[in-house]
Amino acid sequence: MKAEFMKTKEPANLEQLKKLGLEYWHLDADKWEEEGKLDAICKERGYNYKDFVDSKKMPDLPAKLPIFLEEHIHDDEEIRFFVDGSGYFDIRNGESGDKEDWIRISCEKGDMLVLPAGIYHRFVPDDKMFFHVMRMFIGEPIWTPYNRKETETDSRKARVEYVSHFLQSK
Repeated sequence: MKAEFMKTKEPANLEQLKKLGLEYWHLDADKWEEEGKLDAICKERGYNYKDFVDSKKMPDLPAKLPIFLEEHIHDDEEIRFFVDGSGYFDIRNGESGDKEDWIRISCEKGDMLVLPAGIYHRFVPDDKMFFHVMRMFIGEPIWTPYNRKETETDSRKARVEYVSHFLQSK
C-alpha cells in the first residue's frame, strides 16, 4: 500500500492514515485461508459475512465508473481485502482544513484496508481496470452509499461521529 496527498504528490504514511481512522494489514493473498491472519482479524473485529467482487465478472465496468467516482460515506466500515488486482481509494484529508484535499491510497494484491464509518471516500480503478476484492461486514451486508452532494449526508450519525472522533478531537 502506498498513499500520497493528491495536491502535493507528497507521500502519506500509515500513521497519518490511522489518524483519519483507517486500518491496514498486508496478508498473503495466495494463502490467506491457510495463513489464518484474516480469520483472526475478522474474529477480533466481528466481521462475520464475506463476499467477493471481481471486476472481470462485472458487465460493462466502464459504464459503472461514474458510480464509483461519486464521493460518499457509509454508516458502517468499508472493508476490502485485495485478493488480486489493484485500485485506489481516495479519502478526504480532514486534518488539512482544506475540504478539497485528498489522499490517494494505492491498493494491490494482499492489501486489506478498513475505512471507518462516516469518512468521505471513493474507489477508483487503476488503468488495468482489474480488482478482485473480498468485502467483509458485521452482520447482514449493508452497502448503502450516502453521497456528499446530498445536503443531509453531513448530518448522518456516522458522519457526525466520524467528525467528532477523528477531526474535531485534534
